Amino acid sequence: MKIAVLAGDGIGPEIIEQALKVLDVLRKDGLALELEHAPYGGAGYDAYGDPLPEGTLKLAQEADAVLCGAVGGPQYDKLPRAQRPEQGLLRIRKALGLFANLRPALAFEELAGASSLKTELVAGLDVLIVRELTGDIYFGEPRGRRNNAEGECVAYDTMLYSESEIRRIAEVAFGLALKRGKKLTSVDKENVLETSRLWREVVKETAKRYPQVELSHMYVDNAAMQLARAPKQFDVIVTGNMFGDILSDEASMLTGSIGMLPSASLDSNNKGLYEPAHGSAPDIAGKDIANPLATILSAAMMLRYTFEMEQEAARVEAAVKRVLAQGCRTADIYEAGTRKVGTAEMGDAVVAALRA
Repeated sequence: MKIAVLAGDGIGPEIIEQALKVLDVLRKDGLALELEHAPYGGAGYDAYGDPLPEGTLKLAQEADAVLCGAVGGPQYDKLPRAQRPEQGLLRIRKALGLFANLRPALAFEELAGASSLKTELVAGLDVLIVRELTGDIYFGEPRGRRNNAEGECVAYDTMLYSESEIRRIAEVAFGLALKRGKKLTSVDKENVLETSRLWREVVKETAKRYPQVELSHMYVDNAAMQLARAPKQFDVIVTGNMFGDILSDEASMLTGSIGMLPSASLDSNNKGLYEPAHGSAPDIAGKDIANPLATILSAAMMLRYTFEMEQEAARVEAAVKRVLAQGCRTADIYEAGTRKVGTAEMGDAVVAALRA
């Protein structure tokens, strides 16, 4: 199994290193893994003047899965848009056809007190957000700037969805709901947006093939409120690219920290790009304080979804849970009565729990 490792920028190399420690344990236990590294994001620009160098893209296309760190940093903010690190991420998603983004918001019992909400609201929380990833306003054309009749600069982006794009993400969401609580909430803005009207029509039509799944619809503003008010009412949420971007970051805080939120981006054959949901955090890069658990849990998702190794994925997740139960905490999830550890020590703790 060939994995392309794209460490990225900021804390990316540090957190990727911890995930690789975990995978190395599995490899020594007999898992046939081949890892190959390549520059990406700001590191790609520094090396080749491109956030997604040709060689990096070729490696990602040839690999069975891609494991990524985060990208970006203030030193790249003034670059032309096409050369910014974030464009590397958008381009690799598009080039690999990664249309389905899965972001589980799971509140570990040991971290219920670290959530922004009351413990009783998040204890036992297990929500899966399914975000369409290659359409919507991030990729719609036309986009740009022009001067209006008064000579004032006007900027514009196009929100665009086709029936087929909506149908394929709906199929993924219904399929996942079947394996979970058989409850799917489709989030849109149907009362305002034409794209959302089409979205709702296609989701309703798709639902006819999944009579076992209870389907409901919710406007995105209400969904944002309900995630903060009563998050356990949700099982699987399916939504478009922009709404999913916002809601999944909100959901991450229910878990105690965005440093706990993994993600998977899949194509139609379950080839995936796996990365933490958080950013590159350049302000703490190199300080050994970043939380590597989202990246380690992303590696577990890779084992589950691309390699269909449920036992190994569950083993990694159980090791993370065991470490949290032991009281190990990085700074973002630290609370009184627990033991603060650094990035490397947290990775070593998971490795020890995995070996045990």
